[in-house]
Amino acid sequence: MEMKEIMALIRLNMIGPTKEALSKAGFPSFFCRKCLGRGKKGLDIDTLKLVIDNDMHMPVSPYGEALTESARLIPKRLVTLVVDDDNVKKAVDTIIGTNQTGNPGDGKIFVLPVTETFRVRTAESSRDSMI
Repeated sequence: MEMKEIMALIRLNMIGPTKEALSKAGFPSFFCRKCLGRGKKGLDIDTLKLVIDNDMHMPVSPYGEALTESARLIPKRLVTLVVDDDNVKKAVDTIIGTNQTGNPGDGKIFVLPVTETFRVRTAESSRDSMI
């Protein structure tokens, strides 16, 4: 069976609702990492205020000091999950439905092929389990 990796960049304050929505949709297993990034467009001060208001806080760090810098990196969360091909649309729709506000900074989703997996405990390959 073919599998896909779904990588979703979302707002800080949306990790709780996203975790709950994915679990209810049948995807309880995923990874979440802190990250910094920004989209293609630079941020003007109005967009920056919107991002700060929606994310509720800015970290006290060198990354949050230059609030008017157009290339400033915004704190985000990277959610990663691996699903069967048949479940990609359901997982992506769940993430979009939970995170879509219509405002800049809602996030981005990437879907990549997974060619093989290994279970560390047994060294079993996904190819081994197909036989």
